[in-house]
Amino acid sequence: MFIRSLRASALAFALIGAGFAAAQTPVKFTLDWRFEGPAAPYLWALEKGYYKAEGLDVTLDNGANSTEAINRVASGTYDVAFGDINSLIRFRDKKENAPIKAVAMIYNTPPFSIVSLSKNGIKKPKDLEGKVLGAPAADGAFAQWKGFVAANKIDESKVKIENVGFPVREPMLVEGKVAAITGFSFSSYINLRSRGIAQDGVNVMLLNDHGLDLYGNAIIVNPAFAAKNPKAVQGFVKATLRAWKEVIGNQREAVKLVVKKNPIADEQWEAVRLKMAIDQNVLTKEVAANGLGDVDMKRLAKSIDQIGESFKFTNKPKAEDIFDRSFLPPKAERTVSMK
Repeated sequence: MFIRSLRASALAFALIGAGFAAAQTPVKFTLDWRFEGPAAPYLWALEKGYYKAEGLDVTLDNGANSTEAINRVASGTYDVAFGDINSLIRFRDKKENAPIKAVAMIYNTPPFSIVSLSKNGIKKPKDLEGKVLGAPAADGAFAQWKGFVAANKIDESKVKIENVGFPVREPMLVEGKVAAITGFSFSSYINLRSRGIAQDGVNVMLLNDHGLDLYGNAIIVNPAFAAKNPKAVQGFVKATLRAWKEVIGNQREAVKLVVKKNPIADEQWEAVRLKMAIDQNVLTKEVAANGLGDVDMKRLAKSIDQIGESFKFTNKPKAEDIFDRSFLPPKAERTVSMK
C-alpha cells in the first residue's frame, strides 16, 4: 500500500512536471543580422533564463538584414524579430501586407550613417557632392538617402551612387573605388578598423545628427501570434528589456556570450561594437526620460513624414499603426541610469 502510494506520488509529480514543460510557449525569434556585439542582450536573456522564467521557449536565429527580418515575421516563419522600424513603416504602406507592429523600441536612434576615410575630406553632407557613394540597394541607411539629401540641400545630381554588395562595401572604400559608403555606424566602423584603418582615419556621419529624426531597430511581432499569445509577447518584451538593462552595465561579460555563439567573432571588436550601439543608439535623452522600449508618438509621426521624402506613400500609416506600447512593462522596470 505504501509503495503504491509512493508510485502515485511520483506519477503525480511527473505529470505536474510535464504540465510545466507544456506551459512553455515556443517563440521563434530572428535577429536582423549576424551574432555580433548588439546581439548580446538576447543571448544574455537566454543564458540567464529570463525568457524561460516568463514561460517561453525561445529559439534565436541570426538574420540577413532588417528588411528580411520583417518578411520573416510577416510570413509567420518567425513570431518575433529585431528589425528596422523604418522598413516596417514602408512595409505597412501596402494594405495587403500583414498589420505588423513594433512593441518595444531598442535603438532610440538608428545607426544609419555615411562612413568615409578621413583622407577623403567628407566632413559634412555637402562634401558628398562630386563623390562616389557606395550603397547596397537593401541597406537600411541608404533607404533614407532622399530624406538626407532634402534635409541637407545636397545637389543629388552631383553624387554618383554605386550599387555595391554588403561584403565588398568596406573593401571598396579602402581601395578607393568609392569615396564614402552607407551603412550601420558600428558595422562599417568596426569593419574598417579591423582592416587596419586607424581610429582617426575613419569618419562616421550619423544621419540623425544631420537633419533626420528617425527611430531604429525595434522588437516586431507577428500580429496573429500577438493576438493568440499576448502574455507571451508581454513576457518576451519584459525579459528582453531586463537583459538590455543588465548588459548595459555588464558589457564585457555579455560579449563573451557572443563569442561563444559565434566563435569567429573577435571579442575585442565586438565589445567596441556593443559599446557604440549602446552609447549612440540605445541610451539617449529620450530614453532617460521615458525608459527603455517606449517611443514619443509625435516624434514617430514626424519620422513617418521624413520617410516620405525617400518613399512615395500610397497608404501612409499613422504612428499608432506602427507602434503598440501595451506590451511594455511599467516605466519603473524600464528606467536606466545614464552614467
